[in-house]
This record gives sequence, structure tokens and C-alpha cells, in this order.
Amino acid sequence: MKKSLTPLGESEMEILHHVWELGEATVAEVQELILKKRKIAYTTVMTIMKNLNDKGFLKYRKQGVTYVYSAAIEPENVQSSLISNLINKVFKGSPSALVQTLVKGENLSEDELKAIRNMIDNMEDEQ
Repeated sequence: MKKSLTPLGESEMEILHHVWELGEATVAEVQELILKKRKIAYTTVMTIMKNLNDKGFLKYRKQGVTYVYSAAIEPENVQSSLISNLINKVFKGSPSALVQTLVKGENLSEDELKAIRNMIDNMEDEQ
């Protein structure tokens, strides 16, 4: 079952991050984490988690009457797919244009720039 990953909304990403961090999570557990930052209804979290399941991002198992959700796709695969979509749609397929925009537009600190340079150097050494 290979589903193409559709772009995710902000709340969907927020919920995915919480499920990734917890490993497994119920709707109530995710709602509790979001409530630390902002108000959100239980039914809203439930609907979004069901949609993420329908889209193939989450899976669930039943524990009594409770649904316990976990990642159906590894975070790295989701991130990679979403970045590929971003590069294709926004940067006409050019990864270097994405990196250039990121480096120029994000006011990166010297430490962050150095870390990026080191990462690129290490990738080149591995090839």
C-alpha cells in the first residue's frame, strides 16, 4: 500500500510530532500536550488523527474502547517526501535554490552555518 504523501496542515504536523515523540498516543494524550500551548477540542484532535490515519501517516490499534495511534511512516520518510514536494513546487526542482533561500533568509548564526558546512563536507566524504 504505497500512498503518495499529501501536504499536511499545521495542526496535522503538530499532532504527528507529538505521536512521533510519544511513540504511541491516544487522542486524550495528544490533546493534553496541545492544551499546554493553546485551546483545542478533543473532537478536533480526534478528527485530525483519524484523517492522518486515512492519509496513511498514522495507524492504530484498539485497546479496549480506546484507539492507540502510532506512526505508520517513519518521520524521516515523511520529512523527505514533504521536502521533495516543496522543492518541486516552490523551487522548480532545485535543491540548491531551497538551500540558498534557507541560508539567506533565516538569519542563521555562525554556528549554524558552520554545522551546515560540516554536514555537507561529511556527506561528500562518505560518497
